[in-house]
Amino acid sequence: MAKFTDIIGQEQIKEHLQNALSAKKISHAYIINGEKSSGKEFIAKVFAMALQCEKQELEPCQECHACRQALSGNQPDIIRLSHEKPNTISVDDIRSQINNDVAIKPYSSPYKIYIINEAEKMTQQAQNALLKTLEEPPGYAVILLLTANVNALLPTILSRCVVLNMKPVADSRVRAYLMEELQVPDYKADVCVAFARGNIGKAKALASSEDFENIKNEALSLLKYIQDMELYEIVAAVKKIGEYKLEINDYFDIMAIWYRDVLLFKATRDANHLVFREELGALRKCAQRSSYEGIETIIKALDTAKRRLDANVNFDLTMELLFLTIQENG
Repeated sequence: MAKFTDIIGQEQIKEHLQNALSAKKISHAYIINGEKSSGKEFIAKVFAMALQCEKQELEPCQECHACRQALSGNQPDIIRLSHEKPNTISVDDIRSQINNDVAIKPYSSPYKIYIINEAEKMTQQAQNALLKTLEEPPGYAVILLLTANVNALLPTILSRCVVLNMKPVADSRVRAYLMEELQVPDYKADVCVAFARGNIGKAKALASSEDFENIKNEALSLLKYIQDMELYEIVAAVKKIGEYKLEINDYFDIMAIWYRDVLLFKATRDANHLVFREELGALRKCAQRSSYEGIETIIKALDTAKRRLDANVNFDLTMELLFLTIQENG
């Protein structure tokens, strides 16, 4: 199913799009801006279906010919831009799939809808080419630009589009979704919610990722035993981390949440708000032996390590320095 009621959170965006549908005042171009996996593609899919739905109501009916085509990904007037180069949308992509196509009337629907995912990957020439269509679009054209970085788009493009910004979904909504819809147990849901930071797609991916479970267990066992580790064991742990497919930032986030728990427990002695509360014994031990300054030094060191890796500093060296800082201060 793909309805507005299936979109979790994002009330402002839903309201804006449904108001446009009810008033029959559809803009020629929309930008949906939000981080990766936050649900932009799903919102675009629902809006495109509602525009083409034969019943022309505020929700796509899911049953008419146009809706069934859209659900199966075969609606001829909903066009998803494809690009051969994974990190670039070229001027040729825009010309061949949008500019040279937009003059052809819709095949069977009221609108011709173009969905450009990862729009931040458009080169400047590609954006300038798209601008030509945005300046004088035919009445039936609707262009949906989905982006994780609205600042990568030219001001001239922004000025011709309605910009809709995704907001983080409340933790309680994400937790309820994971537990009710995906049957995730409460402890696991809490961990996923803490990591996802309001990003429903990320929470969903983490809940079903074996990699995430492995990396979480690996990080926690390292943090629990790092005080007793020799340098060669730390080096071996660094090598092992490099094997995981999950982004290293997720590994850092696990560590940051662990030390946030340590700090919270040290300050309050209350286990109720801890993310890793099933590790209470180890958290208590860590809180007893670490000073507030030590924990803050570690949290700063995690940020520094993230920045170093973003700047392409040697991975093994960065991680070894981080672990030695944790050993000294944790």
